[in-house]
Amino acid sequence: MGATPLVVIPTYNERLALPGLLNRLHAAVPSAEVLIVDDASPDGTGEWADQAAAADPRVHVLHRAAKEGLGRAYVAAFRWALPRGYDPIVEMDADGSHRPEHLPDLLASAHDAADLVIGSRWVAGGRVVGWPLRRKILSRGGNIYVSIMLGLRVKDATAGYRVYRADLLKRLDLDLIEAHGYAFQVNMTMAARGLGARILEAPIVFPERAEGVSKMNGAIVREAMWLVTKWGLRRVATRLRLRRPPKAER
Repeated sequence: MGATPLVVIPTYNERLALPGLLNRLHAAVPSAEVLIVDDASPDGTGEWADQAAAADPRVHVLHRAAKEGLGRAYVAAFRWALPRGYDPIVEMDADGSHRPEHLPDLLASAHDAADLVIGSRWVAGGRVVGWPLRRKILSRGGNIYVSIMLGLRVKDATAGYRVYRADLLKRLDLDLIEAHGYAFQVNMTMAARGLGARILEAPIVFPERAEGVSKMNGAIVREAMWLVTKWGLRRVATRLRLRRPPKAER
């Protein structure tokens, strides 16, 4: 690609995971630059990121004043990246579950055929490692519910390992993205589909995190389910309104 890819890594208390992740990332894609978006982590993540940026011009840091949610972190990163000409822009978790070794294939798919490439756990060739059955059922069931309610034709709409072409992000109105938590990924998929974007799912292996503590909890799941339900009902109402015949003139 002509432009430089940027990998966005939101962080909150990921000091232990970041060094190994950055090493693996730059081994996989040496040309990639990284933007660490830290939400005032009390464990020193932001300070370590500043040291990494001082030592490597490929690393940048965006500090935010407080923990405001995954969606807001990514939107802030997109607004930082787009004026600087990065393309494509990658979403990657800090915990190692998104294997940097998959990134060359994801970038190639974005270059060849897609506006948005989703690293998918639930397409042929994709899988999860180390998950209990309950978590698998929750993830698969949640994605089936998303598919039914929103008609996105995507098997892993909640996936967070993604490659966006800059042109797509420029066309999206980021002010209209409602979700700030983990429903953000569904919200962005819905917005991209609404613009007619070419969306491709590429298989990934998704292991359980090796460092730190998961941020997922019941409140996050409930928020995501409520938002998907609201969007689905809005979609049904819109379709019914469009199908309604016009009133006859008197």
